[in-house]
Amino acid sequence: MPKKTKSKKTAKTKKVKKKVAKKASKKEIEKPKIKKSKSTEKKIAENTFVKNNQQDIIEIKKVTKQDTEKRVYKVKDYVIYPKHGIGQITSVDKLTIAGIEASVYKIKITKEKLNLTIPTNQQQHLRPLSSSNQVNKALLILKGKAKIKRTMWSRRAAEYEQKINSGDIYQIAEVVRDLNKNTDMPMDQSYSERQLFEKAYDRLLGEVSIVLKISEEEGKLRLNKALGKKVEETSNTPA
Repeated sequence: MPKKTKSKKTAKTKKVKKKVAKKASKKEIEKPKIKKSKSTEKKIAENTFVKNNQQDIIEIKKVTKQDTEKRVYKVKDYVIYPKHGIGQITSVDKLTIAGIEASVYKIKITKEKLNLTIPTNQQQHLRPLSSSNQVNKALLILKGKAKIKRTMWSRRAAEYEQKINSGDIYQIAEVVRDLNKNTDMPMDQSYSERQLFEKAYDRLLGEVSIVLKISEEEGKLRLNKALGKKVEETSNTPA
């Protein structure tokens, strides 16, 4: 009888040892979980934020390089000077100002009888002529309905002046369309309205005529047709 009790005890001890061994092996296999403190989380977030900012800065640099590309204009090229309209480059000269040699464009504005001198490194003041497609789009704008805001004339006049001086062919076409006296909303045109209309009309006419390679008379016919003017009224449009 005592022999049986010993065998039972040894069996129990073996089972206990197996369980302990299994638990130990599981602990070795399981990787210890590292608790991230708040400070480490903040550092990770800051690092990712810095990386994103660096990527954004690189993208901005690429855009600025594209925008600052210089365009070389030649003699007899037509250009648009926003404040004065269309002009032609008569020469590219070199001037010495305060001991510094600078290259300049000499531009003749025929309509306003002006001669401009613009440094070649300040080309943001100039733009090339519009394409024929852009001119056709401007003529389509003239065919549209006038969009007149119900605000004081002084505010509208300032907006029209700003559009004209922008040099943008579409904005100039909008001014011509809105101030055209043959619109669906008839109104008596004041002197200041007439002045703005003629200024915008002349700017648009000059560019349309040169881009489409037609005379000014033909250009007037195109503009007046788009505005819905009668043939009898063409003589009253600004010369």
